[in-house]
Parts: sequence; structure tokens; C-alpha cells
Amino acid sequence: MPKQTGWVLYTMQITHYISEMGRIEWLRKLGLSYKKMEEEGIALPVISLHVNYKKSIRYDDLIKVKTQLKERPRSVVEFDYEISNDFGEISATANTVLAFINLKTNKPTETSKVFFRGVK
Repeated sequence: MPKQTGWVLYTMQITHYISEMGRIEWLRKLGLSYKKMEEEGIALPVISLHVNYKKSIRYDDLIKVKTQLKERPRSVVEFDYEISNDFGEISATANTVLAFINLKTNKPTETSKVFFRGVK
């Protein structure tokens, strides 16, 4: 949709808020650092993103992203998200799947030890 409508363009903003901001903040609340994982040679690229849109979000709207780990990870980790507006109305629900990748080999690997220290 054109920016002039005032609606958030769904592709870039949803990807940014869900797969980046929601996940990074979730990790921080557990005392984990994505940067630390990368320093240990592990990356988490998104391999799947699914979004169900329910209500429009406009530019300058305040949103809340609730992030929940779906199950204990192995070589992939799956998150569910709920995006709500300032009135508590659900604007979208989503799901991402990310793979643990060894940065040296660029191949899938088991879950990072750094990750497991925060997830119990």
C-alpha cells in the first residue's frame, strides 16, 4: 500500500518488528545476547515467517509485540508472536522458525550453549 495512506507497509515493518525486535527483546529478558551468540560463531537466520493480519497498524501507532518460545529448540527454534495496538487490540499474530547456523561452515548446527543457559 502507498505510504500516503498512513498504513504500515506490511513486509519490511512486520519482518523487522517480529523477527528482529520481538526476538532480540525476548532473548534480553532471559539474560541472553544475540551478539554473544554471534561472537561464539552462531547465527539465527529466519527460515520461515507466517503472519495473520487482523487489524491495520498506522504510522506512529504504538504497538506491543508478545514473543513466546514454542518448544525447546534443537537445530531450529520456533517463536509465536502477538502484535497488539495501544488499545490492546490484536493487530496480527505470527510465527517464525529460525535455524542455528555455524558461521564458519555456514551449515546448520545444534542449539548454542549460550542459548540454553537462558532457556530452562
